[in-house]
Amino acid sequence: MKFKINRDHFSHGLQQVLNIVSIRSTMPILSNVLIEAKKDNCIYLTTTNLDIGIRACVQADEVEIEGEITLPVRRLAMVIRELPKVEVFFNASSANQAQVESGGSRFKFMGMPKDEFPDLATLNSSHSFVVAQEDLIRMLRSVSYAQSADINRHTLNGVHFNTEKGQLSLVATDGRRLAFISNELKESKKDGEDSFALEGQKKDFILPANTVTELERLLGKGNDVHFVFDERKVTFTIAVGDQSDTTSGLIDNIYLVSKVVEGDYPDYKEAIPKETQLRIKLERELMLECVNRAALVTSDKNHSVTIKITNNLLEIFASSTEYGESHESMAIQYEGEEIQLVFNPVFIIDLLKALPNDEVILELQNNMSPGVFKTNANFLCVIMPLLRNEPSTSKLDESSEPDFEEEVDD
Repeated sequence: MKFKINRDHFSHGLQQVLNIVSIRSTMPILSNVLIEAKKDNCIYLTTTNLDIGIRACVQADEVEIEGEITLPVRRLAMVIRELPKVEVFFNASSANQAQVESGGSRFKFMGMPKDEFPDLATLNSSHSFVVAQEDLIRMLRSVSYAQSADINRHTLNGVHFNTEKGQLSLVATDGRRLAFISNELKESKKDGEDSFALEGQKKDFILPANTVTELERLLGKGNDVHFVFDERKVTFTIAVGDQSDTTSGLIDNIYLVSKVVEGDYPDYKEAIPKETQLRIKLERELMLECVNRAALVTSDKNHSVTIKITNNLLEIFASSTEYGESHESMAIQYEGEEIQLVFNPVFIIDLLKALPNDEVILELQNNMSPGVFKTNANFLCVIMPLLRNEPSTSKLDESSEPDFEEEVDD
């Protein structure tokens, strides 16, 4: 194998596939990147940790000899990034050795044969759909903060994708907050079949939290993303656009394959209040700033803020014996009875940071009800209040440590 390539393009391509490689792996080959040079001047770079796999394609200046080899990806990426000249010459022998030259620098690497490298899965499923990258990344960021980190509730350790009725719906919950968003979904038809109308076919899957993070990082490079899934895996084909001449060097598509979380996602719809009595418009940025400042005096023992709503005024209080007290206020349009609830400020901050909207709607039923935050983009986030040992009439709030557990139970 022999090719010439732009240093910055090569480095950028390696960065696209580097993240999923485990620092410590029981299989040495999983610390390597598979490099495949093709005559169309495309260099394919592939890595996998067996749970997630990724392949990107980088434009080479010239591929003189086709071939493939696997090399230690982290060390290779460090070397390529530090090379003195933009023009890089790569040459690999049949003995699984590779030489990299640039200017006065020359490096030799010991590799491993391609035969030992796991193949990335390809799926031939009728469940093939298309969504705009800007829509998917917005949707993921709107809900991913609500995923659970509790390993004992594994079906909540990810984002739930549902593709029914021409809509893509994403849901994430950790039991104390739940975020939901939906958007129109295009089907990718195969042989005249209607993906939405297929009876008896699985229409949902749970994308693991690690894959969610990787997908958020990869999106935004092109127009559309195609995804296909079955009972065990999901693949994403991410268009990178036509930007190889001036920026990244990436061409064709980035291909991401991941295992899905095994098990059924709980019926989250039961955790969403059916009715609310109060509806308050909030300036998102102002609310975020107020909650952020108020939370500065909270402690690990008392990590909460009190939100008090009176006529045309929203006040935020916080206190702790360690740091003192805080008080924030903002004008709102509201007339009615006084409402006072206690929330974990992190839940509100995570939510408001993730949304792009200037205005957010807060809906409440009463002093004991969850807070329902909505936007005009088919989005809502339900946040449980922290109770003060008072009797509750809410279906969701049945202890001083409220949780959706009875409604969202794996």
